[in-house]
Amino acid sequence: MMREISTVLDGFSFLECPRWHEGRLWVSDFYTGRVVATDRRGPAEVLAEVPEQPGGIGWLPDGRALIASMRDKRLLVREPDSRLTEHADLSTFAPGALNDMLVDERGRAYVGNFGFDLMAGDPIRWTSLLRVDPDGSVHEAATDLGFPNGMVLLYGNVLVVAETFAGRLTAFDVAADGSLHERRVWAKFSEVPDSDDVEQVLRALAVGPDGICADAEGAIWVADALHGRVLRVREGGEIVDEISIGTGVFACMLGGNDGRTLFLCTAPSFAEHERRPVREAQLRAVRVEVPRAGLP
Repeated sequence: MMREISTVLDGFSFLECPRWHEGRLWVSDFYTGRVVATDRRGPAEVLAEVPEQPGGIGWLPDGRALIASMRDKRLLVREPDSRLTEHADLSTFAPGALNDMLVDERGRAYVGNFGFDLMAGDPIRWTSLLRVDPDGSVHEAATDLGFPNGMVLLYGNVLVVAETFAGRLTAFDVAADGSLHERRVWAKFSEVPDSDDVEQVLRALAVGPDGICADAEGAIWVADALHGRVLRVREGGEIVDEISIGTGVFACMLGGNDGRTLFLCTAPSFAEHERRPVREAQLRAVRVEVPRAGLP
């Protein structure tokens, strides 16, 4: 099926972690340190300046936004007057820069981290998924994850996380206290590469699952960071739809008034030294058939 892909925003450094919230698409621009939002009717509004690189975005039950400050490993709260205050310090728990994040309806934040210095070319190290409770306390939610990245919450109690360097989506049941149980593979795209070398692993992966979002049929859209496409995947790993973007795509989010607009964060590559000095990243959009559901 041929689909028209439109450009919503351009002139950014590297867009990630898109979220549809109250009629607007929020998104982090890594290397300008800004969180911006658009309703597609005018220029993007800058909502927060995060000098240490904004990442995952979510909302507390009182409506305040949570933003992951990646490099100093803190969660920040955007107050009603737009000031940023500290919600939690994860620096003693996260060995790598913070990554994507999911905030549930109770205000519990599940936060991934790189586990190692990706941009410096360090060897891959598997890492933990952290949970930050509404009081700011930090807990280890799951261990031994291969670059925990985008997450969705299905059916209110199934957390699915993309493990980029393991080439799979992994699911957990969420208990009443927020702890994670019954770990299982939700979708496996290839065998886990037996290497800690980033370049070797990237060559071996059939899919590099990055940002993800869920639809009303329980399927998950996956941004394949390695092959310039988004995939619609059912539990078990069946790929039921594929949209080729023609450039790198690193995150996706369903939104729009009817939930059927799939927003795409695109750029020619993900390497910081290539993205930081230029403004080639775009937010793009394509229409799909099944609307969004679940969180985020």
